[in-house]
Amino acid sequence: MSASADRAVNEKVSFDDEPLILVDENDREIGHRDKVDCHTGHGTLHRAFSVFLFDEQGRVLLQRRSNEKPLWPLYWSNSCCSHPRRGEDLDYATARRMREELGLESDLERLYSFIYQADFGDRGAEHEYCHVYIGRARGEVEVHPEEIAEWKWISPEDLDAELAAHPERFTPWFKMEWLELRTTYADRVEALVGGRA
Repeated sequence: MSASADRAVNEKVSFDDEPLILVDENDREIGHRDKVDCHTGHGTLHRAFSVFLFDEQGRVLLQRRSNEKPLWPLYWSNSCCSHPRRGEDLDYATARRMREELGLESDLERLYSFIYQADFGDRGAEHEYCHVYIGRARGEVEVHPEEIAEWKWISPEDLDAELAAHPERFTPWFKMEWLELRTTYADRVEALVGGRA
């Protein structure tokens, strides 16, 4: 049995009842609610994060979400995205989730935060105060098969072309975040992938 398959059997990392952090529009904590409840209907605003990991060649790591995901299954998205649980700060939660999903570590830089809401038909929604990070990946990718169906490293230029040709294959938050990285924060990404950060 492979290490990743063994990890899937012995370590479940996502739970419907894990308590997420509810926030107001200024990211002030106002309570807690189970993950499944946060994503019911049009969603309840909660704290989240998105991570974009790059390699030494300047490629970004994408993941295709597992078919087991209730929202946007089998859609392509950024390297890692999730939520801090009750009692976790963002530094701890991002490091935990990168290890759980990807087997990777990184010294992350927070770029910006934004609020978005997106419905997935009548199956639920995301409504998140999302903190966006970039970093250089350390280690070898070892995905958790219950979380990730596929993964790939891709150059920014090839990703731009894929997004232009097939935007329907990507999660809504990813498309918004990638546009910001390619425009507002292009200098920070270039500094990172150029080895100057």
